[in-house]
Amino acid sequence: MEFDQLKSRKAPGLKVSREEAERIVERARSLQADRMKGYREKSLNLHPWVCGKCGREFTVANLHLLTVHHKDHNHDNNPADGGNWENLCIYCHENEHRRHLDHEEAVKHVESTGAEGAARSTYKPFAALGDILKPGKD
Repeated sequence: MEFDQLKSRKAPGLKVSREEAERIVERARSLQADRMKGYREKSLNLHPWVCGKCGREFTVANLHLLTVHHKDHNHDNNPADGGNWENLCIYCHENEHRRHLDHEEAVKHVESTGAEGAARSTYKPFAALGDILKPGKD
């Protein structure tokens, strides 16, 4: 039974056999792999085999370490011109996603606490610099 057929059932508490569930999951994974393979190959044909962040160059031997990053973090946004993609090594790709998650967490924190700008420093390291640099001082 296909996912669309299961989705069209309106019965609450829909029970699916283990075999049907496994078939649905396998089909979903297959479709995702096909989608990923498609835009990765396109990106590798459009863009140089160089990490867009650290500049590491790749060859056929290590090309599996070069990934495609969606700049807007939307994996369904795959324009034919590759405008939403950048090739990143696996390390820079992980770092980029971590930075995005950190940003989202900070935004949620500010929204929930109203703590924006609450921890600003009052220290002024160059406050006396003008006095030190005045002519006539030794």
